[in-house]
Order: sequence, then C-alpha cells, then structure tokens
Amino acid sequence: MAGFPEAEAEAEAEAGLRATPYGAVIADPADYDDPAEPVDSIDSIDSIESAESADSDEDDVRAAEERVREMALPDAVSEALTNALTILRRSVTDLSFGLDLPGAEEARRTQSEILAQLDDYVIPRVHMSTAPALVVVAGSTGAGKSTLLNTLANAKVSATGVRRPTTGTPVLACHPDDREWFAEGGLLGSLQRRETPDPKAAPGSLVLVSTERLPPGVALLDTPDIDSVVEEHHEIAHRMLDTADLWIFVTTAARYADAPAWRLLRLAKERGARLAIVLSRVPPKSREVVTKHFFRMLAEYGLGEVDRFVINESKVTDGMLADHEVTELRLWLTELSVDDQRRAQAVQATLSGVLDSFRTRIPALARQLEAQVVFRRDLRGDVDAAYAGAMAEIEEATRDGSLLRGEVLARWQDFAGSGDLMRTLHLRKPGRFAGKASHQAPERLSALKSALRAGVESVIVSAAQRAAEEAVSRWLHRPGAGETLAATPGLGHASDELLRRTGRTVAAWQEHIIELIRTEGVTKRAVARLVSFDVESLSLIFAVGLLGDGSAEAESAFTGALPQRLVHALLGAESLRTIGAKARSDLRARIGMLFDDEMSRYVQALDGAGIPDESAATRLHQATYNLEVAR
Repeated sequence: MAGFPEAEAEAEAEAGLRATPYGAVIADPADYDDPAEPVDSIDSIDSIESAESADSDEDDVRAAEERVREMALPDAVSEALTNALTILRRSVTDLSFGLDLPGAEEARRTQSEILAQLDDYVIPRVHMSTAPALVVVAGSTGAGKSTLLNTLANAKVSATGVRRPTTGTPVLACHPDDREWFAEGGLLGSLQRRETPDPKAAPGSLVLVSTERLPPGVALLDTPDIDSVVEEHHEIAHRMLDTADLWIFVTTAARYADAPAWRLLRLAKERGARLAIVLSRVPPKSREVVTKHFFRMLAEYGLGEVDRFVINESKVTDGMLADHEVTELRLWLTELSVDDQRRAQAVQATLSGVLDSFRTRIPALARQLEAQVVFRRDLRGDVDAAYAGAMAEIEEATRDGSLLRGEVLARWQDFAGSGDLMRTLHLRKPGRFAGKASHQAPERLSALKSALRAGVESVIVSAAQRAAEEAVSRWLHRPGAGETLAATPGLGHASDELLRRTGRTVAAWQEHIIELIRTEGVTKRAVARLVSFDVESLSLIFAVGLLGDGSAEAESAFTGALPQRLVHALLGAESLRTIGAKARSDLRARIGMLFDDEMSRYVQALDGAGIPDESAATRLHQATYNLEVAR
C-alpha cells in the first residue's frame, strides 16, 4: 500500500484528522486470490509520551494512563454540556410521530439515530474526552474491510469469506492497554460485549478483541456492509458510523464509482466527518489510471484534501494481506497514536461535527412534529364540524314542527279530542274546597308523553349516526393517516350506548320542564282567579307547543286548542319566553354532553395514534438552543 505525500503533507499542516460518516460495511477478503507471504511483524508502540519521571517503562505507562484518564473537560463545561444534552435527549425521547404523514418514517429513523448517537457517542465522549480514538472501517460489500482490519491487527479478528454478507456483528479491536475503556461501556455502551463472534447472537452485540499490533490510543471498528442484502445490517452499520471519531472509508478499483460508496461519502461530508480513504484491490498495471480518475472524482466532490491510501491487488492468506501492503496506513495510525494533540483535534472535530448536525436534524424533527400537530387539529376539526352539523339539524327539527307528526300528532289528537286536555284544567269554585280539586293523569297523557320522548330520541340518535358517518367520511378523504384512523372499529356509527343515554337525557329534560313550570310558570292573575292547572300536564302541553313553535305546518295540524295558544293564555308572553329559552338551552346542553361522549371516541383514536402535543416542538427548539449556548 502506498500513501500520497501531498495529501499527508496537507493533513499534517492542518494538524487534524478525519472522522465519521454514515453507513458501514464489511469487507470479505476472500475476494482476493490465493495465499500470500507470511506477515512480517513490527514492534508495537507501548509507551505514552507525557509520563514524567518513573522507575520503569511499565510504571511510566501506568502513570501516564492514570493521568490521561483523569483529564476531562473542565467541570463547568462538562456540567453545562451534560445538562443541555440530557434535556435534549429527554426531548427527543418523548417525541412521537404516530401519523404516517410524508416524512414521518424518516423522522422516526432520525429520532432513533440521534438517540443512539447521544447514548453511544456524544454523551460518553463529553465525559471521556481522552478515551482512545474510535476509528470505524466502512465501505460496501466486498471492499476488503475485514481483511484490512485483520491485517492491521495481525490476527483474524473479523470474519472474511466469499459468502455475502460476512460480518453481521460489529468487531472492535484495540491495544490491550485500551481494552478497559471499551469493556466497561461508555462509548458504544448500549451494546453487549462478547469475546467471540456468534452468528446466533441477537442484534445489539459487539465483539471486543485486543491485539499488541494496534497502537494504544486508537481502536478500529469493523461493521456490517452499508449495502448489505440484510436490512438489519444497514441499521447496525449506520449506528456504528454515528459513534466513531474517525472513518476509514474502503472501496475497490472496480467499485469506487458505485452509488453506495458516494452516498456514504456524501454523508461524511454533510456531517463534517474526518476520514481517510483506502482504495483497495488496484491492479498494478492500471494503478495510475484508476487512482488518477478516483482522486479527480474526490476533488470534484470536495474531498481532495483527505488522506488517501492505495492497496494493490494481491493474495490473501488466512484473512490477511501481506503486512507491507498496509505499512503507510499503519504509520498513519501510529502517528495518530503518539500525537496526543492531533488525536484530540480529530476527536473534537468529529464531536463538533455531530453537534453541528443537530442544528439541521433536530429542526427537521420539529417540522414533522408541527405537521403532525396541524394534521391532528384538522382531524379533530372534521369531527367537530360533523357533530356541529348534527346539532344544527336537531335545532331545526325541534323548531320546524317535524317532530309533531306521526305518532306524536296521533297521540295529541287523541288526548285533545277525548276531553283529557280540558280535564287538566280545573275551574275554581267558591267555597272552602276552592282550588283543591285533583285528578290522576289520564292514560292518554302518558301515551303522549312517551310518544314525544320517543320522537326527540329518534331525532337525536339519527343526527348522531349521520355525524359519525360524516366524520369518518371526512377522515377517509385525508390521505394516509386519515384512512388508517377511520378504520378504527366503531367510529363509523353511533356508539352502542347512545340510545340508552339518549333516553335518559330526554326524560331528564322533560322533568326539567316540569320544574321550570312549577318554579317560574306564574299564572296570569286574571286567569288564576278562575282556573288552576296540573303542572305535569301543562309542562307536556308546553313541550308540544315549544317543538312546533313558529311552524305553519304545526299550526295547521294542531287545530282547535293549539298548545301555543293555551300556554300563552295561561302563563303570559313574558313567562312563556323565559321558560322557552331556558328549556331550549337545557336541551342543547344535554345533547352537547351526549355528543361530547360520542366525539370522545375519535379523540381516543387520535390519542392512541401517538400524535404529539403542541408544546413538543417548542421544547425541542428550546433544547437545541440550550445546547448551542452550552457549547
């Protein structure tokens, strides 16, 4: 493998390094040919420069290691960042995108990625700023990632082979002195540590191995392919990329122009990730042509400044290349290991890049939240409009005389024509028994009361049924999420309990009218000296008149002793208006409560869909602002 001096010189001048894009892939070295020569060994770099005055090399390393672990961000900075990140994490965790609106699935994926990045990388890195740099080896299927890792580790730590995909569980290789950093959690803390790969291991595992051939302060992470045929591998790969300090992007001479490779590079560029690029399996005869074209593509894409390495097409032995093929890359890692400032700058650059990405990724979540809230408001408005229309329908039916037809009209005519109507009125006679006449309510009066109640119930139930159908119809015309919600069982018709509740409601309203007549129906003085009346009977006559008030049709149907005229004569215009207004208002309020119960089914469906409240987006924006201030 040969490096490119001009890129190395520029990188050294910058005193910085590469970082981590999205995606992750695993190389299968069986793409190479037959066995190659044995791998040469080189001495590993064990000492840490900054350890002063010690009695032995071992003491120097131990003292330096302890000193490094105690170095962290200043307390004030760490505390401020920790608080801001904790609030941000809580705000993102509480988000819910229950409606399948355009962009909702992407928002859920972004939410999951941000939470994993906060838990596995950002928050641990703030507290462990001096932990070893984590370098992810990324690329597409067959690029040779696992082979490269095995060669650098001088051991077959990651599976290789012809079969694709080869790597399903991420493999982290580090120097033995750094093992404790990764064994105890922190970075990648949500993944369960394993000593050896297990094909049956559940997702969420990480194989942790140590090797003397890797320099201290730098760990390599091999991940599944970004373009694996196994969908689950995509998620793991991207998650690993989100938790790395630097990226080594691996591609081949045959596939460097493929779309997956450039999608990964685009992601790295968008995130400001620090990275190095390895072009592997380059035929020696076409090396100059291939590298010139690839590097020109990188320059045109704005990545001409990154460190680049080339690996010639060669044989693979036991999952590894000949050691001389990776000499330049090994030196690059060693320089990163011994140069604390350079490594710290690289880590800080990547961390800053991740935090910078929140400036666009989190507002995108907030926009989707706002879209969900607006859509919920529209859906709720559909329900309100449907039941408001039903209420208007009932208002009209209780004024236009349409209730006073059929059974109600027949019962009224029977009641009035039989003389029962006049018997509800009592002529006062002089003497000590004046005004004390009494009677039992005739059967015809009860039949009229039942017919009137049934008529009002029928109007209410019919209107509620139409409102339920209209609400669902409106939701069905809302693309996507509305159709799903409209399919909720029971929403397309009135509830099973409505008829029973309506019966109780109308009966209670009739009783309320009786009470109004009793307490506010003061008989006109001129009439009171001659006539007394039965309160229950008069309240029923009043209700019949109220439901046909202002209707010419009702007036023609109720010939003779019209209810309106009778109650007007007995109670007077002012008392009649007062009682009528209160009776209508009470009926409207009672029906409103019935409809509130009916509409609650739709509200429950909206709540069950996991639609956020209106304050969620505000909290998210505030958390993002707090993070910017803390930085």
